[in-house]
Amino acid sequence: MMRGVEVDKTATIDWSVSIDPARGKITIGPDSSLDRGVILRAYGGSITIGSDCTVNPYSLLYGGGGLKIGNGVRIAAHTVIVPSNHIYSDPEKYIYSQGESKQGITIEDDVWIGAGVRILDGIVIGKGSVIGAGSVVTKSTEPYSIVVGVPARQISTRLRS
Repeated sequence: MMRGVEVDKTATIDWSVSIDPARGKITIGPDSSLDRGVILRAYGGSITIGSDCTVNPYSLLYGGGGLKIGNGVRIAAHTVIVPSNHIYSDPEKYIYSQGESKQGITIEDDVWIGAGVRILDGIVIGKGSVIGAGSVVTKSTEPYSIVVGVPARQISTRLRS
């Protein structure tokens, strides 16, 4: 196995998956599955995927500011998760020269992320949440919430009243 990468022996990884710790660390837990075309890039940070998770085709997960995915999480195809952001506050300087903020992203247990979702830096997706397909998540979610849209907003909850 590659330096900076730990994969549980019960995890399933398609031959076309790209795993690059890039001076960071990537951990894939028991019974988790990475489908074709998935890309994991730690970029000096970390990506931790818990147990019994699925990351479906052509999803892109970065780890620059730290990405922690709980247990039983389902990530649909073409999802992009980016735990960092460019700093662009000084219009006199090129954006690329201003560095990055790296707050990190946490996805708690039992979350379903729909196809094509984008999750941006500094977010906590609460336990049991559902993120609708195509949503752009710019704010943290409460546990068991159902959020959709661009930007994503809560439309319902999985809790019974």
